[in-house]
Amino acid sequence: MTNTPIEIAAHPSLASIDTAEWDACACPEDATGRPVDPFTTYRFLRAVEDSGSVGAGSGWQPRYLTAHQDGQMIAAAPLYAKGHSQGEYIFDHNWAQAYENAGGRYYPKLQIAVPFTPATGRRFLTRPGFETVGMSALIQGAIQIAADNELSSLHATFCTEAEAIAGAEMGLQSRIGQQYHWINDDYADFDAFLATLSSRKRKNIRKERAQAHAFGGEIITLTGDQIQSTHWDAFWEFYQDTGTRKWGTPYLTRDFFDRAQESLRDDMLLVFAMHDGQAVAGALNFIGRDTLYGRYWGCTEHHPCLHFEICYYQAIDFAIQNRLHRVEAGAQGEHKLARGYLPVATHSLHWFGDPGFRDAVGQYLEAERAAVDNEIEILTSYGPFKKSNQEEQQ
Repeated sequence: MTNTPIEIAAHPSLASIDTAEWDACACPEDATGRPVDPFTTYRFLRAVEDSGSVGAGSGWQPRYLTAHQDGQMIAAAPLYAKGHSQGEYIFDHNWAQAYENAGGRYYPKLQIAVPFTPATGRRFLTRPGFETVGMSALIQGAIQIAADNELSSLHATFCTEAEAIAGAEMGLQSRIGQQYHWINDDYADFDAFLATLSSRKRKNIRKERAQAHAFGGEIITLTGDQIQSTHWDAFWEFYQDTGTRKWGTPYLTRDFFDRAQESLRDDMLLVFAMHDGQAVAGALNFIGRDTLYGRYWGCTEHHPCLHFEICYYQAIDFAIQNRLHRVEAGAQGEHKLARGYLPVATHSLHWFGDPGFRDAVGQYLEAERAAVDNEIEILTSYGPFKKSNQEEQQ
C-alpha cells in the first residue's frame, strides 16, 4: 500500500466500469467459488440497470462510486441518487417529513444500497488489503458529493455489522433494525431441525407441510440450467400480483428476469407449485456462499399453508441439503418466528449535512436502538425452540 492519492469518481452507468475491476472489490472470493453476496456482483447490478429497473423515472439514479489508487480500483460502492424512500426497507419517511416540515428539501438524497433488496452484505466494496482506506475514501467521496450538490443526506443500508462499527468511528450515525433469519446448526435433515423445536411447534410445522403438499399438485425446485425462460413468464405473474398488492408498482421490470436468465441463473433458486402442468405459486431465492436469500413470492391460486412451504420450509430444506449456514427470509413478518426464524439485528449508516437535524436524529437513534434490542430479546424468548436449544441459538 502506498501514499499515492486516491481518485474518487461517480459513474452514471456500470458500462463505464470494468467488470473484473468491480468484482475484484465486490466478490474477490468468486475466483474460488460462489460469491458471498450475489447482490453486489457486477452481473446482478448490471441486470438491474440494463433492465430499466433503476434509472430514469424509477427514483433510483445510478451514481456508482469508485476509488482508484496507482492505476487500480481499490474500492467501489453501489451509490444512487434517490428521489423517494421506496424500495429500501429501512424506513426514513418520518425523517423526510420532519426535514421538510422544518423548511428543508430531503430529496434527492444519496443511498448506498442494493436496490429493492433487504439483504445484509458489504456495501463498501474493497479490494483485499484496502478495507480501511477504501471504505474511508468511499465515505469521504460520497459525503463530498452530497455537500457539493447541497443534498440533505447519505445513507448506507443493510451493511454488515463490521461496516456499521467502522462507519460510526468515521463519523456516520449507525442504526439497527431487525429481521428474521433461520440458522443451520449442521442439521442432517429437516427432521433433525424439527427435533430441536418444542413439541407443539414441531407438530404444527408437520401439519402445515402436510396441508401444503395436499394442494393437488407437486412442488419443484429449479436452479441453474434447469431454469428456462418459460418459468419467468409464470413467475412474472406472481411477482406482479404481489407487487401490486404490497407496494403498488413492482420494482423490477419484466426485462430484469430475462437478463437474470442469461447471467444470474446459477445464483438463483426457483420453487414452484405445479398443478396440472401449470405453475400456480412460486418463490425466488438467491444463493450466496453460505446464505440463501428469500426474495419474492406470488401465486395465482390460494391453498392452505402453500406460502409457508414454498417460502420457508423449502428454503430450509435447500439450506440443509447444500450446507448453507443461514436463510434470510426478507423483511418483516413475525409469523416467521413460529417457523424457526429468529430475530437478528440489521445495520445501516447515515449522514446529514444539517448539524441540528443530525443531533435530533442521533437522539432518536439512541432511543430506537434500546427499543430494538429489547424487542429482539423478547421475540427470541418466544421462539419455537426447546429452551436449551433456544439459549444456544441466541
